[in-house]
Amino acid sequence: MARLYTEDHEWIELEGEVATVGITDYAQGQLGDIVFVEVPDTGAELTKGGDAAVVESVKAASDVYSPVSGTVTEGNAALEEDPALVNSDPEGEGWFFKLTVSDTGELDGLMDAKAYAAFVDGL
Repeated sequence: MARLYTEDHEWIELEGEVATVGITDYAQGQLGDIVFVEVPDTGAELTKGGDAAVVESVKAASDVYSPVSGTVTEGNAALEEDPALVNSDPEGEGWFFKLTVSDTGELDGLMDAKAYAAFVDGL
């Protein structure tokens, strides 16, 4: 499936029943140098729009919200050692967590890449 985006600047990519979630390049650019990331624990139950992770930069701390409801299968442990991965590769190795999606219908309200780019251009 293609990557989808939220208005809170998270991205989600579904592969089978497991989705990978992170923040967009735009979001990391607004935050600046990332110095700390807290990812959710494996087994955590997340709800769409609920707090999922925390990211702190030299400028600010920000919550990362879950784009869909589901159960966390993995947090990106590499971010604890190297939170700057979010800056260098936000939509790749800098992902935050993976989860099993409980309701794929929740993906319907998210934006595709073209719609997200237009949304960001309007900010």
